Amino acid sequence: MLFSFDAEVEHTDRVLEDLVQKGEVIANEFYDCTFVRCRFNETTFRMCRFVNCTFKNCDLSLMHVPGSSFSETAFEDSKVVGVDWTEASWRFLSSISFLRCMINYSIFTDMDLHGTRIERCVAEEVDFRGTNLTGANLSHTDFFESFFKHTVLDAADFSHARNYKIDVNLNKLKGAKFMLPEAIALLRSLDIVLVE
Repeated sequence: MLFSFDAEVEHTDRVLEDLVQKGEVIANEFYDCTFVRCRFNETTFRMCRFVNCTFKNCDLSLMHVPGSSFSETAFEDSKVVGVDWTEASWRFLSSISFLRCMINYSIFTDMDLHGTRIERCVAEEVDFRGTNLTGANLSHTDFFESFFKHTVLDAADFSHARNYKIDVNLNKLKGAKFMLPEAIALLRSLDIVLVE
């Protein structure tokens, strides 16, 4: 379904379903809105504001978010692949969460995402270098080939997470939760010899 966002600058308390806006440029504000089964592939959200919004079963692959802000915004069962979140307005990127999403090839470099939720996701080759993930819920997520360097993971929850490669010498891990047998991967970065 095609929908014109130009008609109104601000959208409040709306449910927007089955929208197709591939490659479009959107510059609006959204408060308490729910997006269901929308396709925003390669769409540019320029200087948008999302407050207390939810994206359910949406495809946001390769979207661009220059200057946009996301506060109390959740992505559920959605494809959010190849997004450079560093384009967003950092001061207003707070309390975003991903549940059962695919976020492969996304970039969160040097961002403050403390307390965020990336749960039951596929997060392959995601760049978390320099990111603050203090207290983040990262459980049940596949981090195959994702990048962790100078990442703050204090009190982060990696329960049931898998395929992570985290150098204990190059990241902060105080109070982080890991489970066996996956936690054995943390030993790879130490100069030790494991024997049976």
